Amino acid sequence: MSISSRTAVAIHALTMLGRWDRSLTSVEIAESLASNPVLVRRILGQLRDAGLVWSAEGRAGGWSLARPAREITLFDVYAAVEAGPILSRYPHPPSAECEVGRNMQKLLEVEFQDAERAMKERLGRTTIAHLVRQVLASEREVARRVTN
Repeated sequence: MSISSRTAVAIHALTMLGRWDRSLTSVEIAESLASNPVLVRRILGQLRDAGLVWSAEGRAGGWSLARPAREITLFDVYAAVEAGPILSRYPHPPSAECEVGRNMQKLLEVEFQDAERAMKERLGRTTIAHLVRQVLASEREVARRVTN
């Protein structure tokens, strides 16, 4: 598969921005990820290029959502930070001398396209706002257990 950890990091960052509805620094986001702020800045730059976040420099600067969390799907995030198809294709054509080689590429292409369509549809149903609600619900449940 061609999905890297960039997608998870980007979704995490956007969920943080949606949760606090204020500008956050790359250091604040990196702390939540237990990661490096440089990596976070690179990914935020890709999200900015895709129109999902914007940044302001200076003392009160940081990163903010460029549109409402309810309008950003997980597929939008994936598309912003990953390049190419979801499933890797052959690096070079298989042998035309072999009956499997002659046929496998076109057979796999149908399967891979169907799988990619399903993933796009599924990730397109979940928004950053949905993840924020899930985070808050999980935190309420933890707090409820602690008080009981």
